[in-house]
Amino acid sequence: MIRHISAVTFAVRAMPEAITFYTQLGFTLVYGSLQARFSTLQAGEALVNLTLASNFKPTWWGRTIFRVDNVDTLYHKAVAQGLTPSAPQNGSWGERYFHLTDPNGHELSFAQLLP
Repeated sequence: MIRHISAVTFAVRAMPEAITFYTQLGFTLVYGSLQARFSTLQAGEALVNLTLASNFKPTWWGRTIFRVDNVDTLYHKAVAQGLTPSAPQNGSWGERYFHLTDPNGHELSFAQLLP
């Protein structure tokens, strides 16, 4: 039985820019470096792998959704770091969420279950 996604891997044009973005959101670098061709960041049980592809051209493919404890707290942290997420909102399906696009065009969503 599949329980959850262990990690997602994103192509990035510049490793330093990508690592900076994800650490601003609270991820911690656990493998690789600013100069590496491949790096892994972790937040809770979520892993984000970054693979260097200097000729990467973003195209919309979907979004990655991260479950969080408190959407509003993370939203305010992201804004304080100079990021520009969409305003948090409640979805009719029972989640509060916001969207944010990383520097390489990958669409991210951060969501918490509503009571």
